[in-house]
Amino acid sequence: MFHVEHWLPVNLPLPLAQRNLWFHVKHLIILDRDGVINLDSDHYIRSVEEFIPLPGSLEAIAKLYQAGYQIAIATNQSGIGRGYYSIETLEAMHHKLAQLLQPLGAQIDYIAYCPHAPEAKCHCRKPEIGLFEQIAAHFQRQNLIGIPTVGDSLRDIETGRNMGCQTALVRSGKGERTIANYSFRLQQWQIPLFSDLAEYVNHLLKNRGFT
Repeated sequence: MFHVEHWLPVNLPLPLAQRNLWFHVKHLIILDRDGVINLDSDHYIRSVEEFIPLPGSLEAIAKLYQAGYQIAIATNQSGIGRGYYSIETLEAMHHKLAQLLQPLGAQIDYIAYCPHAPEAKCHCRKPEIGLFEQIAAHFQRQNLIGIPTVGDSLRDIETGRNMGCQTALVRSGKGERTIANYSFRLQQWQIPLFSDLAEYVNHLLKNRGFT
């Protein structure tokens, strides 16, 4: 089994002056939703009641927000196109997420979602880049090169790579299945692995000089 430390470049903590500047400059991160932030299901997350945060994920988002990150979500929600739930239900899930983050002093700054079923052949369903293009436009960025992204599926990794992002895979959600099915490709692409979002965020912020 491969190890994350073998796949990542060495990053030194930022000097104090740069660390202070970091708080005044907004940095962006893009997260997948199901399997990264909340529990996933092969039968889809169809209701607000089924939207259950993974342990440590909300606290990880709060750490990112307090470190000066703008936080975006890019999520395929083909359950809408398949008729399993409505856009209104999806929005209610995201309202629940916002309410859960509020006591932690954090928020999600933007959510891009694809409501289409696969047969729609749309431009926004990951690994197509439409959702990431929406995020870039929202934050008025010419590109997303070097932006950290976190997912639990191969399509998450492919989308990030297609946009020049720094992609990482978590074992939560469909992560273990992704590793089992695509281990050679992940190693070839040098994709770092983390147990969950909490571990990834701790690693990211430590390398940026935050402890």
